[in-house]
Amino acid sequence: MGLKASSSLLCLTILFGVSSIVSAVNITRALEKYPEFSTMIELFAKTELTPIINKRQTITVLALSNDAIGSISGRPEEELKNVLMNHVVLDYFDELKLKALKDRSTLLTTLYQSTGLGQQQNGFLNCTKTNGKIYFGSGVKGAPQTAEYITTVFRNPYNLSVIQISMPIVAPGLGSPVNVPPPPPMSSPPSPSPKKAATTPAPGPSEEEDYADSPPGAAPEAAPASAPSEDGSPAPAPGNAGKKKMAAADEVEPPTSASNTGLSFGAVLVLGFLVSFVGF
Repeated sequence: MGLKASSSLLCLTILFGVSSIVSAVNITRALEKYPEFSTMIELFAKTELTPIINKRQTITVLALSNDAIGSISGRPEEELKNVLMNHVVLDYFDELKLKALKDRSTLLTTLYQSTGLGQQQNGFLNCTKTNGKIYFGSGVKGAPQTAEYITTVFRNPYNLSVIQISMPIVAPGLGSPVNVPPPPPMSSPPSPSPKKAATTPAPGPSEEEDYADSPPGAAPEAAPASAPSEDGSPAPAPGNAGKKKMAAADEVEPPTSASNTGLSFGAVLVLGFLVSFVGF
């Protein structure tokens, strides 16, 4: 019986050890696939927070991209360590759980609070959902909620979740606050197109009067070349044309009369030839 009890206890110990290894938190392994968070991994190692984080069974890391964490990376090591501990929440939150929050503030306990150094709730974070967006900030009363949730980077329910936020959270008493980055420049709305004004110009009075009586496409002052003038003088074009026609008629008449004379003379010759033939 004692042997069986010892064997059972040994098996349980092995199973417990294996399950602990499988479910162990490893923040370095979770983020090493994402080069945009390489600076945060380095700072966790520099401040000796990596083994402390990995000992936890359930945490959520508020991750900062290399660009976002640059505003605090140059601070003194002790200050940097306290600020980073405020980005490790001692609970599990992923996108589904965050979106399930109601439109109110939720107080989250951080790794900094577990050190016993927290004062006036600067070891807590406020998570606020407003108009469908989620913001994080220090739990200190009156502290701004400016770090916006971006996406869930990694999750291993319910042990480790890594969610990305837009900027660092520096609680009052842990260091100088980080200024909110300016919003990205908005593209200016297109200015009213000048083409509309150009396509519908207001014509001047003189233009309206000139074009009102003229047919489309005709010049305002143009007049037909053959129109007679108002003072009664004959138009040059028709007169010249008439004279040319008369001259042509006169030139044609002489050939016509000569041809008639030729025909009459031929007829006389034919008749004379017939009379001579009859006489024979």
